[in-house]
Amino acid sequence: MTSQLDFFASAAARLPQAERGRKSAGREATPKIGMDDEALAGHLEATGNYRVLRRLQPRAVVDRPRPEFSRRGVILDTETTGLNHRTDEIIEIGVITFTFDDQGVIGDVTGIYGGLRQPAIAIPEEITRLTGITDEMVAGQAIDMARLTPLIAGADLIIAHNAGFDRPFCEAFSPIFHDKAWACSVSEIDWRARGFEGNKLGYLIGQSGYFHDGHRAVDDCFALLEVLEQTRPGHEGTPFAELREASQRSRVRIYAENSPFDMKDHLKKRAYRWSDGSDGRPKSWWVELPEEKLEEELHFLRTEIYRWDADPMVKYLTAFDRFKAG
Repeated sequence: MTSQLDFFASAAARLPQAERGRKSAGREATPKIGMDDEALAGHLEATGNYRVLRRLQPRAVVDRPRPEFSRRGVILDTETTGLNHRTDEIIEIGVITFTFDDQGVIGDVTGIYGGLRQPAIAIPEEITRLTGITDEMVAGQAIDMARLTPLIAGADLIIAHNAGFDRPFCEAFSPIFHDKAWACSVSEIDWRARGFEGNKLGYLIGQSGYFHDGHRAVDDCFALLEVLEQTRPGHEGTPFAELREASQRSRVRIYAENSPFDMKDHLKKRAYRWSDGSDGRPKSWWVELPEEKLEEELHFLRTEIYRWDADPMVKYLTAFDRFKAG
């Protein structure tokens, strides 16, 4: 049977000499017939005119993880019926467990779980468009807690790509997620400093040279694992090493309660956010910062906002209580 490459080679041979010259100007020779996929991709990339994305291949689960990687991590993703963890529900959970060491080097994948769950309401159309999950797919489905619980129980660190979204949903769903250290691969990695154009998973995986079936939980977990281990020219250490180090640091949340109303624009410019009290936080403007910036921020509040020796409420946060609701 004539292959596509045979067809194009024959078509090129029938072109007039001048036309062949114009079409080949500035290009390398036609790839050899019989090249495998990777060789063809390498040939195209070598011309400098193409960038080839490779389908991300999930890593294999090992039965005997290497003992030098003594820590256990979990990458978790959820799909939900909406954005509010108090009123919306999880319809899919995906989990990958892996090992790592104290230097932030990733070891082996040790477990996988993906499960669908039927919510109490029909799945909104926009959620089906986004995730591909339909009411028919989740009918009669439930998360298998007997499989999920042991994967979460041994975790030293749970990672989500937007932990401020996933953690409240997970803790509302089951107590197995309480009292765990969480890390956020959106906010605790400086992706732009690493040469990425944004922090959405689609950007990260694409700029790392891959594509995958996005917006399904386990697929997104494998995609994030791959990105976390990528290194780029000019940058020392992996994103995962940066994330692990960030998770070890304490942060502070400062609540500027009873701040003067006419100072709200000054607070907004300094990245303060407003809480109306309905999310469990004090009704106030608030900001979260590294602990080492606490005294500098208190000085700003006392001299620029309150203009007296105020004592704003300060909450100290570790990975065990960051990204919780409220």
